[in-house]
Amino acid sequence: MSPPHARPLDVDVLVVGAGIAGVDVGARLGMHCPGTAWAVLESRDAVGGTWDLFRYPGIRSDSDMYTLGFPFRPWRGEASLASGEQIRQYVQDTAREFGVTERIHHGQRVERLDWSSADARWTVTARTDAGTVRHTARLVYLATGYYSYERGHVVDFPGQGLFDGPVIHPQAWPQDLSVQGRRVVVIGSGATAVTLVPALVEAGAAHVTMLQRSPSYVAAVPSRDPVATRVRQVMPDAVAHRVVRGKNVALSTLGYQVLRRYPDAGRRLLRRRMERALPAGYPVEEHFTPTYDPWDQRLCAAADGDLFRVLGDGRASVVTASIDAFERDGIRLAGGEHLPADVIVTATGLEMEFGGGARVFVDGAEVDVSSGHVYKGLMLSDVPNMAMAVGYTNASWTLRADLSARWFCSLVRHLDRRGLSVATPRYRESDPVDAPMLDLTSGYVQRSAHLLPKQGRRRPWKVVQSYVYDLAVMRLGRIDDGHLELR
Repeated sequence: MSPPHARPLDVDVLVVGAGIAGVDVGARLGMHCPGTAWAVLESRDAVGGTWDLFRYPGIRSDSDMYTLGFPFRPWRGEASLASGEQIRQYVQDTAREFGVTERIHHGQRVERLDWSSADARWTVTARTDAGTVRHTARLVYLATGYYSYERGHVVDFPGQGLFDGPVIHPQAWPQDLSVQGRRVVVIGSGATAVTLVPALVEAGAAHVTMLQRSPSYVAAVPSRDPVATRVRQVMPDAVAHRVVRGKNVALSTLGYQVLRRYPDAGRRLLRRRMERALPAGYPVEEHFTPTYDPWDQRLCAAADGDLFRVLGDGRASVVTASIDAFERDGIRLAGGEHLPADVIVTATGLEMEFGGGARVFVDGAEVDVSSGHVYKGLMLSDVPNMAMAVGYTNASWTLRADLSARWFCSLVRHLDRRGLSVATPRYRESDPVDAPMLDLTSGYVQRSAHLLPKQGRRRPWKVVQSYVYDLAVMRLGRIDDGHLELR
């Protein structure tokens, strides 16, 4: 914890955020840049980021822990799809083991970053309970994720104030809420809704309805990896972790490529799997057949098919319809039907933002982030000495976060070895494009695409959703590649 009157820091590297990406880059700085002075600023009072913020029932990973886990600290849990509590503990234990915890300054929300070319330094302004504090650093690493921690995406449904019961967004789940014996409606069809519905059933709800405007692809995924169990019986933890991690990267990459290249076959495959998991005659066409191709939006994972199980035994149901208005005891649908409810959960998505909402200035001029282009998926064109961690849309967050952290450490070493101070990506393409940075059609991405930087037509400006590709480019590529201005 920071003292009541936080002291200004003057360091080589200032990391913003103490979630998975912040702990990862902190550990990498400790391992690969031992002479570098660094610190972490965290707005909240705990380590863990997403996994400390979200506390709704059933929260868990939808990526396997062998790829979501840190490559330098093997995941030793039994579950491949781990609970939020297990992941939070794993991240916190990793931070302590690798010396990150002692460098974290909590209760500091970064509001502004100012680059001075004359000083070749950043001034980072943070708000604390005791007032504003200004830190300075040579480089800044934004490990803030891509969504607002202050609020989720809230829809103002007509008549919402008339409803007698609680209306809850999963991002602000009240820990004292009981659903025992109550009828619950979960509005949404994404990963959060798919996780919540079976968890609320197990928590004793009388009935849970997933109310969706349009379907999503849902696949049953084993919560434990039998191959990992066998490999760990015969190999040391570190070796087993690498073997299983490699296996999972290969399988997920192959699966993604097949579904993207052969979308019609992918649709049929996913539909057959859902039909096998649900009772005969279940209306899969109505409730689980999206209009978009697989991986236009992220696939939802049902751990051990738990969603299909509670739908099959009648403890939960799916309604595909638009909302007309909230009523005192439920929701009136666009067709006039009444959906009874005692509790309504609005799993309506995230509010995306860049850098935790901090404003960025270069020599006094505010940076329009949305007009910039991303370099190697982690730096912004014409912004010196600043990097960020952004995960994959088709794989675990940590895969790219760790690649970004290792490349960033290589950059720090490169600058130090050559007596350089400043690294600035320069986007000077002869045939530029303005493609979105993220290639998903999900509502939360489309709503905020105008807030995020863009990608270019070719590397290093093109964001490729492939760990294998990025591993080769970022681990074997040169720092001084002609696109990064070094001085």
